[in-house]
Amino acid sequence: MRRDNMTWVSEFVLMGLSSDRQTQTGLFVLFGVVYLLTLLGNGLIILLIGLDARLHLPMYFFLCNLSVVDICYITSGVPQMLVHFLLEKKTISFTWCAVQLFFILAYGGSEFLLLAAMAYDRYVAICNPLHYVSVMSPRLCVTLAAISWLVSLANSAVETAVTMSLPTCGQNVLNHVSCEILALVRLACVDTTLNQVVIVASSIVILLVPCCLVSLSYCYIVAAILRIRSTQGRRKAFGTCASHLTVVSMSYGMALITYMQPHSTVSAEQDKVAMVLYAVVTPMLNPFIYCLRNKDMKAALTQVLNRSSELEH
Repeated sequence: MRRDNMTWVSEFVLMGLSSDRQTQTGLFVLFGVVYLLTLLGNGLIILLIGLDARLHLPMYFFLCNLSVVDICYITSGVPQMLVHFLLEKKTISFTWCAVQLFFILAYGGSEFLLLAAMAYDRYVAICNPLHYVSVMSPRLCVTLAAISWLVSLANSAVETAVTMSLPTCGQNVLNHVSCEILALVRLACVDTTLNQVVIVASSIVILLVPCCLVSLSYCYIVAAILRIRSTQGRRKAFGTCASHLTVVSMSYGMALITYMQPHSTVSAEQDKVAMVLYAVVTPMLNPFIYCLRNKDMKAALTQVLNRSSELEH
C-alpha cells in the first residue's frame, strides 16, 4: 500500500457521545451551561486575585495560573463539541486535530505541574512558616510557574508529533468527542509500541512524578499538623490546604486511571466518558471548591459585591 494512503487523511470523523438527536440537544444545553459556569467561575477567581491586594500571595498566584489553564483547557475542546452536537456529520481537519491535541496535552500537563507547585507552597507555609516569605519569593513562584508551562509545552510537542505521524491506512473515524491521544493511537494500522512507551514516559513525567511530590509534601504537612496541640490550630492548618487537596485528589486520580494504563482492558467508551468528565467537570468544579472553602476568596468576593452595591446606590 502506498505511503500516502497509509499515513495521511484530510479529516477525522468524531463519533461523539451519542447519535440520538434528542440526546445531543440535551447534551448541548448541559455542556453549554457547564462551559459558561467554568468561564465565569475561573474568570471571577482571576478578577478577585487581581483586584484584592490581600490575595497577592504565592498561593493565589498559582491559583490564578490554574484558573487560566482551566479556561484554556476547556476552551480547547468544548466549543467544538457544542458545534458538533448540532451537526449531523462531526468532522475535524487533520491540521486542527493536531492543534487541538497539542493544546489539550499542554494545558492538561500544566495543571498537574501547577498543582505540584501549589503543594510545595502549602508545605512551606505549614512546615516552615517563619521562612515562608523568604522561601516563596516572587522569583521562585514565577520560576515554578514557568517550569510548569515549559515542561508541559515540550511534552505536548513530542506527544503530538509522535501521535500525528501514525499511519491510519485511510481510517478516519475516531470514537471520541475530540482528538484525544488514546483514540488516535487506537486508529493506527501499524505497531504502536513506541507510542505506548511515549505515553507511559510522559505520564511518569507529567503525572506520576508530580503526584509523588504532592504525596510527599502532604506526608510532611500531615505530620506537622498532628504536632499542633490545639484542635483549633489543627483545624485552621488543615483548612489552608483542604481545597488544594480536594482538587489534587480529583484531578490526579482520574488522569492516572485514564493515562497510566494504555494497554489496559478498559474500553474505548469508558475512556471517552472518563476523559469528558475530567476535561469538562474538573475545570468547572475548581472555582467552586476554592471559593467556597477559602475564607480569603469569600471575603474578597463579598468586598467586590459590596462595592458594586454601593456604586448602584
